[in-house]
Amino acid sequence: MAEITITEILDDLRAADEVTRRFERRYWLSSADFYDLYQQGRLDNGEHAEDFAMWAGFYQIKQDREAALQELSHSRLTQLHRQSGGASIAIDPLEPVLTVS
Repeated sequence: MAEITITEILDDLRAADEVTRRFERRYWLSSADFYDLYQQGRLDNGEHAEDFAMWAGFYQIKQDREAALQELSHSRLTQLHRQSGGASIAIDPLEPVLTVS
């Protein structure tokens, strides 16, 4: 198992988002719709195979990091609720770490 910080998650998301947006502009297709076609094997005869492999890879990274961010956020929210004891919730900056497999 490895540990990942919120900063690393957000940095990976930013990079993956930049790459996927570039492909979305180039091919006029959302990454989600592209990925569905890619998974089904319904894309061209390989002329753009390198682009498509890179796009799919960065889209998977984006999905994985969004899931990690959501998991970390829910965990933090649960912790904040417990600490507040029903009172108002104070959110202080910190660098939480998520252990991922």
